[in-house]
Parts: sequence; structure tokens; C-alpha cells
Amino acid sequence: MKEAKILIVDDNKSILSALDLLLTGNCKKVKCLSNPNVLLAELIEDSYDTVLLDMNFKAGINNGNEGIYWLNQILKFHQGISVVMITAYGDVELAVKAVRSGAVDFVLKPWENEKMLATIEMAVKLSNSRKEVKKLRLKEDELIAEINKNKNKNKNDLIGSSPEWEAVMAMVRKVAATDANVLITGENGTGKELIAREIHNLSNRRNKVMVTVDMGSIADNLFESELFGHKKGSFTDAQKDRMGKMEAANKGTLFLDEIGNLSLPMQAKLLSVLQNRKLTRLGENLPVDIDVRVVCATNGDLAKMVNDDSFREDLLYRINTIQIELPALRERKSDIPALAEFFLQLYTDKYNKKGVALSSEAISKLIAYHWPGNVRELQHAIEKVVILSDNHVIKAADFVFKSIELSSGEAYGGTLEEMEKQLIYTAIKKQMGNLSAVSTQLGISRQTLYNKIKKYGL
Repeated sequence: MKEAKILIVDDNKSILSALDLLLTGNCKKVKCLSNPNVLLAELIEDSYDTVLLDMNFKAGINNGNEGIYWLNQILKFHQGISVVMITAYGDVELAVKAVRSGAVDFVLKPWENEKMLATIEMAVKLSNSRKEVKKLRLKEDELIAEINKNKNKNKNDLIGSSPEWEAVMAMVRKVAATDANVLITGENGTGKELIAREIHNLSNRRNKVMVTVDMGSIADNLFESELFGHKKGSFTDAQKDRMGKMEAANKGTLFLDEIGNLSLPMQAKLLSVLQNRKLTRLGENLPVDIDVRVVCATNGDLAKMVNDDSFREDLLYRINTIQIELPALRERKSDIPALAEFFLQLYTDKYNKKGVALSSEAISKLIAYHWPGNVRELQHAIEKVVILSDNHVIKAADFVFKSIELSSGEAYGGTLEEMEKQLIYTAIKKQMGNLSAVSTQLGISRQTLYNKIKKYGL
């Protein structure tokens, strides 16, 4: 009760003074209103646990309709608040009607102070319980959405025995046991999300959820709602209360993919929450404590972006306690046969083509290719040949790779899409992963660039 915030609405100044005197010192905040017309605005301005509401306001009118009206208005827009009605002794029947309409209790004038305090304490506890239930329901909705999002994803095991990959996994095992924030870097398609999930699965938070947020796909005007949540009505499309991704990840792991795509204003807001370990949903005033382990990923050079003033140095320090650099697939070619066999098994099962195998020549061709799209491109290549193959043995000729060096001036062939893919890949390499610079070079928006990167598996 010491942390409770109470709103009192009564047109009788003596009643307000008496309740203010009684409750001040027992509660965190007591606000008195003599005019019910401003109570809804006050509830928007601040968050209250309990409202003490008089049954009648206009002189000479004692039917209680005003009290019932304002009770309904409160419950319509603020369902979690407990409302206690204040009524005269002769209006008990009206008070019972109010309870049936949603009030949690009523107090008769004149009241006994001990009974008043006990009633308010009960109402505050009920309000807190409702808030906790609402919070749990919101989190349940977010968790269900996260589970549904991931349940159909392929289970891509972390396959590899090359020295380069073993060094990565050794770092993962060492870091996972801590709560340190981790930055995973590497080219697109190298498996950054898989590494993030392995860190979570090996950590002390493995029994909680890992929530993934694709920072490159969130528009700035939706950033706060997506990450921090919002209250119904806080903006035009806010049709219901929503818990943000960060709060849904409480006690677990928050994976922020493509962190380099975040604009500077949004970087500042994220940094503030990470520093204070508190967030406030849009449309609300009360901050919520959070306890999340943050794992970020990027294919860009954040240090270079800091020098270019496109990424905050203090945010980089906050997310970069430990950095894990993932090798490109061409840097661990000895892992290609095992990865190819894994994807072959995955897609022959999926498309019911049992018994299909890779020829030794096909494997040699896979090893020789430079794989600009890394493991993701290898996965797509295997899926494509499994779908198209009519034989039990996949030959080298079944894999068609076109090398298009657009920057060299040499002759090239291939489809328009293949040329576009190589153009984007070349620009990403030239700009060292800085997607803002890439979009400027290519003359397209960052969102269009991001969509094409996703499309081509770069």
C-alpha cells in the first residue's frame, strides 16, 4: 500500500480533505478531484491503482446515476483499476448496483478509518493482481507469436570441424556461461542467428525465451512500439495493449539482428533502456524493470560506422562486451561436405526423395565455389537441386554457379536477377557491410536494399 497511487473524486471538499489527511503518508500519491469531468484526463496523465468515486455529484440528485456513469467510463478505458464507491448510508442499494456494474467495493459515509484503509488496501492488491495477470497474458501472446514464428524454421545444426569453426564454438561455450552482452559479426548467411541461439541454449537463461528482433525491417515510427510495447489508443493503429519484444524477453535473451541498420535517434532510445534497465510502453508513464541478456548481430563494420558518425560509440561499447567474428564459408571449406550432407538429408526428407546422394564430383564442385552467400546460399543450392533432380545421384553439372564480375569490365552472362544479386554483393564488399553506404551507392532505399538482400540470401 505504501507504493499505491489513489485518485479520489468527490464534490464535497470536506470529504476530500478528510480522505487526503487519512491516506497521505499511507500511500505513494493521493490526488483529489472535485469535478468528475476531469477524471478520465487524470487517468491518462498518470497511472493509479485505485479510484474512490462518489455516487452523486449534482445537488439535489441522489439516484446514483452519475456515479454509475463515471464507473462505466473508468472501466471502459482503464479495466485494471479498482474502483471503490463512496455513498451515504441510505444508498446501500445503489452501492450494490455499482458493485454489480464492476466496482470492487463500497464505503458508507461516515466511514471508520480502519475499515476505509482495509478496503483501499484490498482494492490496491486486486488492482496489482489484475496488472500482473494482464502482464502475463501479454507476455503469453508475445511468446506464442515467437514460438509460431520459429516452429517451422529448419533446425540447422551448428556443423563444422574446421579449426576456424572450432575456435568460434570454443568462444561460444566460454561466453554463454556469463551474462555478458555479445556482438556477433560476419557476412550475411554465416549463421549469426544460430550462434545467438546456441549462446542462449548454453546459458543460465536457457529455460526462458529468446526473442529475435530484425532491426533492419522495423520502420523508425514503429521502433518503440515493437521493442518497448504500447498501450491501446497510444497511436492510430494501437487497437489493443501490446507488450514489446524487450519485455517479452525478460529473464531471457534478446537477439537484435542487423543492429547496424538502426537510425541514430533509435540508437539513443535503445541505449537509454539498456543503461537504465527500465522501459516505458508508449502511452504509459510507469517504467518497467527488465532483465535481459542482449546479443546483437551485424554484417557491417560498426567501428567504421562510429568514425563515420552513423553509429553511437557508447552504444557500441554497451553491446560489445564480447565480439564473435564468424568466418565466411570460403574460409572453412573443409566444413562444406558435412554441411552439404546435412542439407541434403533435410531436403530429401522434406520432399520425400529418399536415397538421393551427392556424387564426389558434385562435392568437389561445392568445395571449389567461393560462396558469396555463405551457408545460406549452400542451403538454397542443395534445396534447389533436390527439387529439380530426377536421379538418385546428384552430379556436378546439376549445380550451376555463374560468376559475374561486374566491376572488372569483363564479359559476363546470366539473368537480370543474377546480375542484380552480384551487383549488390560487390557493393556490400566495397562498402565493408555499411548498408547505408550501399543503398546510397546503388540509388535505392535502405529498406529496398534490405528486402533484396533477404531475397538473394546475401
